[in-house]
Amino acid sequence: MSDNLKTIRELADELGVSKQRIQQIIAKLSPKKTPSKQGNRYVLNSKDVYNIKESMGFINDKLSTNITKNRVVDYDVYLDAINSLKEKDEQIKALLEVQKKTQNLLDQQQRLSLQDKKNLEEYKSEIKDLKAITTKETTVEKKDRYHQNNLEKRVNNKPKNW
Repeated sequence: MSDNLKTIRELADELGVSKQRIQQIIAKLSPKKTPSKQGNRYVLNSKDVYNIKESMGFINDKLSTNITKNRVVDYDVYLDAINSLKEKDEQIKALLEVQKKTQNLLDQQQRLSLQDKKNLEEYKSEIKDLKAITTKETTVEKKDRYHQNNLEKRVNNKPKNW
């Protein structure tokens, strides 16, 4: 275009913003400050460019310095948010490690519990076997004592020859 007239794209490139942002600013301008159109395109003269820059805070006045300060503050907030996210990532990694260790401990506990249960079952079966053996032995011993007592009675009950 000519030196005095600019398109929205040229102004956006100059200011380092998107075309949509320029269009949003134009939509917010009062009807007196709205730039003229040629066909479907806005044609921005120097006064329109000034109005848009002023609305965006690029013109140095009291309002624009506040906006510039807000942008610096916003950048600081952005950096703080990034640092906070990094810290949170480190905390998440630490928590995941703790969770893995806890899971390993739980697995070990379950394995030990199963092993204890198997040992207990083995001990129970051994005790049953021992009880069965001792029961048989006591039964045999009782029979032996019974027979021995009967034998003694017979021997003692024999008529005595004097």
